[in-house]
Amino acid sequence: MVALLAVAVSAFAARVARAAAALLGRARFSSNPAGFSMPQTLRLGHSPDPDDAFMWFSLLGDGLIDTDGYRFEHVIEEIESLNTRALAGELEITALSIHGFAHVADQYALLNAGSSMGEGYGPVVVSRAPMEAGRLSEVTVAIPGELTSAALALALHTPGVTTEVAAFDAIPGLVAEGRYEAGVLIHEGQLTYAQSGLHKVVDLGAWWATETDGLPLPLGGNAIRRDLGEQACERVARILESSIRYSLAHRDEALAHAMKYGRGLDTELADRFVQMYVNDRTLDYGDDGRRAVQLFLDRAADAGLIPKRVVVEFL
Repeated sequence: MVALLAVAVSAFAARVARAAAALLGRARFSSNPAGFSMPQTLRLGHSPDPDDAFMWFSLLGDGLIDTDGYRFEHVIEEIESLNTRALAGELEITALSIHGFAHVADQYALLNAGSSMGEGYGPVVVSRAPMEAGRLSEVTVAIPGELTSAALALALHTPGVTTEVAAFDAIPGLVAEGRYEAGVLIHEGQLTYAQSGLHKVVDLGAWWATETDGLPLPLGGNAIRRDLGEQACERVARILESSIRYSLAHRDEALAHAMKYGRGLDTELADRFVQMYVNDRTLDYGDDGRRAVQLFLDRAADAGLIPKRVVVEFL
């Protein structure tokens, strides 16, 4: 009962924030023009990773949950590709980096469900040989994309750091070969880097927690295009939350599907990875999670790392 009350209070807080956003003139939802027809097939962009596959398992068209008449077409691409597509507003619903969201907040609303937050852990900066974190400013660091939250967290940790973009799954090998002295690892690389003989320089999620009195590090979220209209967006938001609830309640079934995207992870490691990024926080950011997202982007704006200050509202 206490948990249900907490979720209800948190949801109410999100609604109050949306009302305040309207009063403050932040980005709002479009009024649908005469003749507008809400599409019944919605493109849902997500990455080919176990956590995303786990979350959206029930939306494969098998009738596992009530989708209110909507069909979901899964568009599976790497997160930086989805960040780039969001810049053009291509997909109705998409996973994206919280860093990427800062660039599209006028087009997309951030959903309250579907977050990936690092609870004292997150992207890991690694090196071929042991390295002090203070040396990162002296080397070129491989990053998995300019718009990733990993890149933004690194830039906040090491102002002025020199970076180059590389494919996220190539970074461990590139660092091990000496092509880069350091690299930022996301996804399963956070768990497997030692197998490549790499050394941890800093865990950016742990660093963020020490900087913010224990707040989680905002990494990814899911967003919906505002031009679908507020009513439709709210209906779809409820469906997506239901999908996450279904997967958490049918863990073994959802994990078996997620293993198809495990990229060599065994079941134990895949389950650990899913637990890290699909949990109660994924159902609701919570007040501290919403505060963390705002603080992350506020600090980015203060440092000139995003185009403008963003006041985040959650749907």
